Order: sequence, then structure tokens, then C-alpha cells
Amino acid sequence: MHTVVVGTSGTTADDVIAVARAGARVEISADARAALAAARAVVDTLAAKPEPVYGVSTGFGALATRHIDHGLRVQLQRNIVRSHAAGMGPHVEREVVRALMFLRLKTVCSGHTGVRPEVALTMAAVLNAGITPVVHEYGSLGCSGDLAPLSHCALTLMGEGDAEGPDGRVRPAAELLAEAGIEPVELREKEGLALLNGTDGMLGMLVMALADLQRLYVSADITAALSLEALLGTGKVLAPELHAIRPHPGQSVSAANMSAVLKGSGLTGHFQQDEAPRVQDAYSVRCAPQVAGAGRDTLAHARLVAERELAAAVDNPVVLPDGAGGGRVESNGNFHGAPVAYVLDFLAIVAADLGSIAERRTDRLLDKNRSHGLPPFLADDPGVDSGLMIAQYTQAALVAEMKRLAVPASADSIPSSAMQEDHVSMGWSAARKLRISVAALGRIIAVELYAATRAIELRHGLTPAPASRAAIGALRAAGAGGPGPDRFLAPDLEAADVFVREGGLIAAVEQITGPLG
Repeated sequence: MHTVVVGTSGTTADDVIAVARAGARVEISADARAALAAARAVVDTLAAKPEPVYGVSTGFGALATRHIDHGLRVQLQRNIVRSHAAGMGPHVEREVVRALMFLRLKTVCSGHTGVRPEVALTMAAVLNAGITPVVHEYGSLGCSGDLAPLSHCALTLMGEGDAEGPDGRVRPAAELLAEAGIEPVELREKEGLALLNGTDGMLGMLVMALADLQRLYVSADITAALSLEALLGTGKVLAPELHAIRPHPGQSVSAANMSAVLKGSGLTGHFQQDEAPRVQDAYSVRCAPQVAGAGRDTLAHARLVAERELAAAVDNPVVLPDGAGGGRVESNGNFHGAPVAYVLDFLAIVAADLGSIAERRTDRLLDKNRSHGLPPFLADDPGVDSGLMIAQYTQAALVAEMKRLAVPASADSIPSSAMQEDHVSMGWSAARKLRISVAALGRIIAVELYAATRAIELRHGLTPAPASRAAIGALRAAGAGGPGPDRFLAPDLEAADVFVREGGLIAAVEQITGPLG
């Protein structure tokens, strides 16, 4: 099994996905262990002093003015975890929790948190044992980071609360740790706070959304090309020189992808030869590279933000070297989720627009007044058969949902902690709604794919591009049938969704085109 080694200098998106989705094992490097020990020595020194230090010998948030005696500090750390593990609602997906835990471990190993090496080793052991803390949908305001979700994870390290075992069953965490031979940790000064104070949940969901959206944007370029072909449109609008004079990088990539798919098509170029000659194609066809390209450029910006966060050590307070061989603990505001929350919301906006333009192309394919010779709703016997009429309804419902989800969460803020935390990011909420949007976008693209491939097959006497034929053949082999009398449609659409989501569409087309951008 693939092993991810956690050091002191952050991690990569590929490592996050490997741990979250593929169950990769986690190891802590020797330099990270040394950094953990050095930072802990700073905390221990400060803990022994009579002066109060936030997070080490004080209460938290609005209660930070109280100095906590030595005898109560273990209880203080235990209490912050228990009290902050206050989530409610459905359980969050396993991959999200694993990403959350792994990213917190990444920050712990930076040497800026003051956590003992044995706590970090326990975090890695829990991940490697396939134990997944139960984290709930609601509880995070995105500042100070994802407090409630991370608290539920820390609770598992203490052997308390519930967790999901490797078999998927939810059981008491103490039982699961005992079966895996893992000793629960007793948290000491600063450790409870250090395990809770980060943007790890929203960042993990951002990283996974970026990977999923990259695949969906390539898929959307393919389906846009198939729709253009099915509508007998022109590929001239994809010429590189046209996109070079408006030099947005994503636009050129999308146009190049569409051109590659359409190479060798016998359907394109008929737009001035049918019964209703067109001077130009509709916006949803002609402007596909501009819309998808702007979304791609947004992905690039969001990826830059994610890379910066993956290199960051987010905690409050943090341990810093003082230049004299020692160190100090400083309070800060790096836990605020604004940078991540903004791009999560931005991604939901561009995903909604990509879904919207895909739905408009599907509608054109089904409307006999605009499809240039295709049967109404691509039905076998219109009137007796309804064809794909209601498939477009489903697609439209998904688009409407995505538009609602595009309303930014980060523009909202609800003050908390007796007005100490008086401006919060809502980044967790932005991430949760983006996950719904990503799933919806995949389904919308699947419906367009299903409609466009059927339409191409109904263009009798015209030969589609080799890449189009490859896509059609692979889709049919995946269980989504072709033209014919009405049948139970939901299984076909589900097969198309899986085909898109798991990368089957891209793989089939790239066998002809080579790698797409």
C-alpha cells in the first residue's frame, strides 16, 4: 500500500487524496519528530512559569483571562475537547474525516503547535487502523477553524465518543482503539487547543473538490463538443487564433479540447446547409470555451490558495523560535478560514454556470424547432414515446439546486464566543454545499452526454468524429443504452453518471485524442 510521509514542510493535494480516498498509510518523518520534541520543550518551559500564556496556562476564547493552576491543566485540555465536540446532524463522509485528520496531523508535525510526538504518532495510528471518528454536519463556523469537527476527532484520540471501524460499523472509540492496540492519549498543556484550531475540514474538501472539478471540466468540454456535433454546428469558432486574441488560459484549453474531440467529424460544418441556415450557433454552443474556460481559470486560482494552505501551519497560539536557541508562543489569527471560504464559494458559482450552459445545450437537442432535424425529445415514435423529455427536467432541477447553492456562505457571519469571535468565515458551510454542487454537476454533464450521443446516433448518413464514436461505444458498454422505444430511464442515467464520475468518458476519448488539457 502507498505510504505518505509527513514532514515539517506541509503536504500535497495528491497526498491528501491518497490518504482520504485510497486509505494510504501515514508515517511521520524523523525531522518532524525532532521538530515536535523541540516545540514541546518550549511549551513545557512556559508551562512551568508563573506568568499566564494563552493556550498553555489559561482558558480559551472569551475565557482566556483565567489563569489555570497546574493541577487543573489536564482537565482543562480534556474539557475543551469534550465541550467543543458539539456537532449535530448527519455523519460527514469518511473521506472528509480522513482528510480532516490527516491535515491536522500535517500542521501538528510542522513543529509550530507544541504537541508531544506521542500525540502525533497516535493520530497516524488511528488513520492507519482505518478508524474514522464520527463527525457531524453542523458545528463549524470556520473560525477558529473547524472547531467542532476537529473536536470529534480529538475525542477519538482520547478514547471517547463514537467512531466508524474499518468495517464501516459505528462503535465506541475506546473499543476500536483497544482492538487496534492503540493507547488513548491524555492531553497536556496546549494539546487540546492545538488539535482543534485549524481550517483542515474546509481545506480537505477544497482539495477533493478541485480534483473532481478538474475531471468534470474536461468531461464538459467533451460533451459540449458532442452537442455541437449533434446540432450540426461549426467548429470554426474553436480556431486557436480566435482564442489567442483574448488570452485567458482556460479558454484556450477548453477550445483545444473541443477541437481535438471534433477532429475528423462528418457532422460539423452543415450549419448553413440545413432547412434553416444559421449565420452562427447559439451562445450555449459557440461560447462554450469562454464559459468553461473562465471556470478553469477559477480552478487555477483556487488551486493556488489550496497549495498555500497545504504549506501552512494553522494554529493559535503557535510556537515560534526566538532566535536565541529557545522559543516563544504567540497568539495570532491564522485560523480564520476566509481565504479558503472565498474560493469554495467561487467554485460553487462557476460550477453552477457550467451546469447551466450544459442544460441549455441539452434543451436545444430535444427541441425540434432548434435541433435542426432531430426528432422531438429524441424520441423513437414522438407522441407514443416521450424520449428524453423528463431527463431534461431532472437536469433542470439539478441546475436550479446548484444556483441556490451558489449563494456565498462566506458573505455571512454570525458572531460567537461572547463577541470574542465576532467575525467568522463560514468556510465549512461553503465546503459542504460545494460537495453537493460537484455531485450535481456530474449528473448534469451525464444527462448532456446521454442526449448528445443519442442525437449523434440519430444523424443517419453522417459520420461522427472518431473520438465521438469512441465515447458512444464506451458509454453503451457502460450500460447506458442508445436510441429506441421508451424504457426505464433512471438506470441509463445512473450508468452515464458513474461513467462520467469515474473518468470513463475521458479515458475513452483520450484513446483517440491523446491527453486533453
